Amino acid sequence: MSGDTAHDAASLTDAKIAAWVPNPGSADADLLNELPTLVPRARDLARNSGLASGYIQTAKDNIVGSQLRLSANPDYRLLGRDREWAREWSMAVEAEFRTWADTAECDAANTMNLLGLTNTMLAGAFMNGEALALPLWVERSGERWNSKLQTVEADRLSVPTGRMNDASIRGGIEIDIYGAPVAYHIQRTHPGDQYGGLFSASAVARWDRIPAFTPWGRRRVVHLHDKERTGQSRGKPVFTSVLREFKVSSEYVGHELQTAAVGAMIAAFLESDLDPVSVSELFGNDPDGKYWKDVSDKFNRKKLDGGLIMTLPVGTKLNGFSPNRPNTAFDGFMSSVMRHIAAGLNIPYELLLKDFSKTNYSSARAALLEAWRYFLSRRRWLCDLWLRPVYELWLEEAINLGRVEAPDYYENRYAYNRCRWIFSGRGWVDPVKEVNAAVVRVQNSFSTLEEECAEQGRDWEEVLEQRAIEKAKLEELGLSTQAVFGEFETDMNREVEANG
Repeated sequence: MSGDTAHDAASLTDAKIAAWVPNPGSADADLLNELPTLVPRARDLARNSGLASGYIQTAKDNIVGSQLRLSANPDYRLLGRDREWAREWSMAVEAEFRTWADTAECDAANTMNLLGLTNTMLAGAFMNGEALALPLWVERSGERWNSKLQTVEADRLSVPTGRMNDASIRGGIEIDIYGAPVAYHIQRTHPGDQYGGLFSASAVARWDRIPAFTPWGRRRVVHLHDKERTGQSRGKPVFTSVLREFKVSSEYVGHELQTAAVGAMIAAFLESDLDPVSVSELFGNDPDGKYWKDVSDKFNRKKLDGGLIMTLPVGTKLNGFSPNRPNTAFDGFMSSVMRHIAAGLNIPYELLLKDFSKTNYSSARAALLEAWRYFLSRRRWLCDLWLRPVYELWLEEAINLGRVEAPDYYENRYAYNRCRWIFSGRGWVDPVKEVNAAVVRVQNSFSTLEEECAEQGRDWEEVLEQRAIEKAKLEELGLSTQAVFGEFETDMNREVEANG
């Protein structure tokens, strides 16, 4: 007990923590001035550390993956409609949406589809702490849609020259008295272009003020970032809390590798028994090193062969070299450091290193379940701050063009904009056990076909329609359907019939 405070953690006399007096700044005061240092360090880590780069790819693969599909889900009760209308409306909207999202028409740069843009935004949010996209209206000949998305690196969001962060502007974002964004100040070119000689400093120092919304409420800027504290205007890189550990451990691995490589190149040392006087007499009259050249030409071997008899130079003996590498404590030490880093990144150690060699089924399952909680929370974050706003932007155009029917849309935006997203499936550790568990969940009403299919990245209606096609073909060919569809379908049919 320290005795000078009610809380030991607040003691200013305890020698172990007396010098620990962090600055009690606000969220923006603690972050904004340090972002120019944190972000380049995080990006450098992602470029040069295989572990950091692998983490970002692992996060992208598990949060988004190889597919991204809209599942429109209008609130038909609020709209005074029925379930059948909602189903038909959703299918029509999803078909139209695919013509935009699955092509490069959604990208102002005309290079990526929505899946590619989403992965770019997600990677930017991890490395830079945030990602930006500007919804634009670009008319191009031969294209079906005019709504485009232009991704912008967060470095371009900044306070214009001549202004400073104050109560009305934070990190390039104008805010009102409640902290809501009013406008974004975005540089016309990346500030780093001047370092690559692409633009002069004067050309880089130009900003555009972009309002957060149009007068009728259409979003002008999509800002994907995470808020850890109230009043936080900008995001910070995901590596921030473990940046030092990542950098030092990466350098340590490099030094160990270099030391081992150097040790592997040295087989033995030549040690001389000659006294200094003899050495001076032997080599003092040989300024050009002729003696050693003759010895090297006569006796040097490129490799050691079995049974080889070596002739050594005058006054020398051969001593073996043992570099003691790799370090026997290296693996244990690095495992401890990696576990600390994995905890800071919110994923299991096994998944960070992609190493399940020392893990049994139960431990692997528990680790992946813990990781899945994190990935699901990131999916919800990605949907709320990126995908749903993007869907709203597209849907407004589709409605105004008459391709989607939505009476009184502006009075019922929430009801029409309601949706879900289907990402890549989570996969299985043990397919037999987990498929059987899914069957039991559905049979006992703990889950539904929609939920189980979505977990594996599939649309339940498409699955059922395909199964119906396959079943009809089997019956047409006179083949048994029992071997393909089994008892589960029989039980499901009985349940459907019993429920009408």
